[in-house]
Amino acid sequence: MSQDTDRERAVRDAVDRAQSGAPAGGRTIRDRFSADEIFQRIIVAADHEITSSKRELLASALAAGFAITITFLVYASLYASTGGDPVLSALLYPLGFVFIILGDYQLYTENTLPPVALTLERISSLPVLFRIWGLVLLGNLVGGALGALALASTGVLSPDAAAAAAGFAEKAIETPWWTLFAKAVFAGLIVAGVVWVDFSLRDSVSRLLLVYLSFLAIPFANLYHVVVSATEMLFLVYGGELSLMVGTTQFVLPVLLGNSIGGVVLVTVVNYFQTTERRLETARESGKKRQLTIREWVLGRFSESGRSYVPADRDH
Repeated sequence: MSQDTDRERAVRDAVDRAQSGAPAGGRTIRDRFSADEIFQRIIVAADHEITSSKRELLASALAAGFAITITFLVYASLYASTGGDPVLSALLYPLGFVFIILGDYQLYTENTLPPVALTLERISSLPVLFRIWGLVLLGNLVGGALGALALASTGVLSPDAAAAAAGFAEKAIETPWWTLFAKAVFAGLIVAGVVWVDFSLRDSVSRLLLVYLSFLAIPFANLYHVVVSATEMLFLVYGGELSLMVGTTQFVLPVLLGNSIGGVVLVTVVNYFQTTERRLETARESGKKRQLTIREWVLGRFSESGRSYVPADRDH
């Protein structure tokens, strides 16, 4: 009887863990993950991310920037066609974010949580974290810039929609710097919160509803997302109505800082400290053996990702 029980437990453990070692089902309740289990799933995803090549990260980030252009396009179009109705005009705002998160593209604000979690565990170094952030942000901004250029120069937007699109950035420029920052903090909190909850879900319908409803809160609450904001700002710059320096320092910069702090401090760090010492359990080895030394963690080279969390393939 004892052997049968052990065998059943072994089979269940195998089913409930992905090949990477991340839990595929909750230990206590199969369809509900604990904070530790969510953290393990995030760590495994981040491990894959930091071992991706620069080309892969940039291409994925570029695609995310293009997807944000879709959000900008439909938001401006609906704003014009509904006479600026605050509810109806925002109904398709989350569309670009749906493409990004369900399509697994690299978005800077979404990207604040997984790599930071890996860095907090000292599995990845601070220089590697900054490298990932820099590459992803660069790709997002380039994608958004190209999308804004296409919208500004091809006549895709109707005259009314183009006026609405320009009005988004004009309104933001008139908003005080610290107000933009505070609004961006809450937007960063929403995005990082979406990422955390997303790793607790196992079906696409639930993920779709999560992304749609969460990102709908950004236009409803008049919050700001850095890649959307940069796209809006550049649209105005291409139209010759705003200087790049003013748009960057008075609009994009406070939003970037606010999103980063909201995502890193208020969500990632807080969620990290609610987990326990069991958060890094895997079938291969204990978490302590994977941690970098303090020197490696602080001074590690940009090309070093640390000691991989993902279990080695036992077939090789």
